Amino acid sequence: MSGTQTANERGALRPAFAGIRAARSLLKIEAWMPSEIKAISPLVNRLMRLIEGSRCAAGNEPAVELSLQEALSNAVIHGNRMDAHKLVQIHCQCELGKGVSIVVTDHGQGFDPKTVPDPLAVERLEAEHGRGIRLMKLAMDEVSFELGGTEVRMRKGPARNPRTELRGPLNNIRQGALFADTRTHARGRPER
Repeated sequence: MSGTQTANERGALRPAFAGIRAARSLLKIEAWMPSEIKAISPLVNRLMRLIEGSRCAAGNEPAVELSLQEALSNAVIHGNRMDAHKLVQIHCQCELGKGVSIVVTDHGQGFDPKTVPDPLAVERLEAEHGRGIRLMKLAMDEVSFELGGTEVRMRKGPARNPRTELRGPLNNIRQGALFADTRTHARGRPER
């Protein structure tokens, strides 16, 4: 995919359904969005309705939603630096009983995830940014960065017991203990 597309392509969310295969429900979604903060929430809401409807991550939808929000925020703010001509690409695959896999790709310069400062270090506790990667790793079963940091791959399975799955680290996140702020900042090096 090129870094720029027409306005019609930019605003479109085009879910592609693979249908049922081998008695398992499979949903594939491919979407693009402009690198604008205001585009994140509507896309997350629409994707989450599709993911929830597939029941592939039953009981773990809040973790998926939080991670998707963080990955898209990072791609828009830090990857594409809010250049509306650059798009963020999202691939999502839901398979009943196996979970959801999400790939978010930006057209930025990438980064080395090993160099991201620890958000729990004393000097970082009051920072406005820098918690997104940690949140994604806490919320999802698997998180990896590919293509020099321009692509994040995440996976989350269904809850073993939907009533108890959200107890623990994610419950603290949902209550705001580590919630990341998606506002932009103009000073210093951007942090993910």
